[in-house]
Formats: sequence, structure tokens, C-alpha cells
Amino acid sequence: MRYTLPARKKQVFETTIPIRWGDMDAMGHLNNTTYFRYMEVCRIDWMASVNHVPSDAEDEGIVIVNAFCNFYRQLTYPGDVRLTMYASDPARTTFETWVTMVRANDPGVVCAEGGATTIWVDIPNQKARALPDWLRALVT
Repeated sequence: MRYTLPARKKQVFETTIPIRWGDMDAMGHLNNTTYFRYMEVCRIDWMASVNHVPSDAEDEGIVIVNAFCNFYRQLTYPGDVRLTMYASDPARTTFETWVTMVRANDPGVVCAEGGATTIWVDIPNQKARALPDWLRALVT
């Protein structure tokens, strides 16, 4: 199944990540799992940019319940990847995140895009909670 960015989305964050030599696999291109790590870094950095840094002391936070990635062009070392993150479809406890990945020196070509269904949870009780107002404002 191919996922594409929804028509109604909001850009919430952008960052650049250097491709490391160790991110590549034996085929000489970025290992597929690394794309998911890059999306994770983007998501965590976005949350940190809005002063929500995950910690053991927190009672609430985001959990990923579904993740996907479509691969279009190979990424190889050396270089930088520009990740642009979007949010869409806020519901009572969830919202969608979407990320496009382009080589920083070739921004017109999307190399991969992916995303995740994100749910807000009460961490100690492992139960979904309504999105807090501050987060809903960010993703709407």
C-alpha cells in the first residue's frame, strides 16, 4: 500500500540530519531501518522544540501505534537529509505525522516519505488520553 501526504496537513517542523557512514548497509545505501530512525529523530526533536522532552518522570506522552515508509530514491553517504514534518487528522486521542525526506543539496526530489499514527497516552496506566489543548493547537 502506498501512502501519500494528505491534502489537509500542517507543517510543524523541519530539520537536517547528516548521513553517517554507519547508516549504510552492505548494498552501499541507507539501510531501510535508518529511515525510521530519522523519522523518530525528527519527531523527538519536534517535541523538544515545543518543550516536551520525553523523560522517565513524565506521566503523559506520545506513543507510535503505526509507522510506514515509502522508498523512492536511494540515499547514500556522504550527504545530509532534510526532513519536513507535517501533522494532520487530529482526533480525540490521536493525530497523524508525515515526513518527507530529501537530499539537502537536491531539495526538489523526494527520496522517501513516511509517517506514523501517534497517540497521546497516560504512561503509568498505559491508556489513551485526550490530546492536551497545547498539542491539539500545534497539529490543527
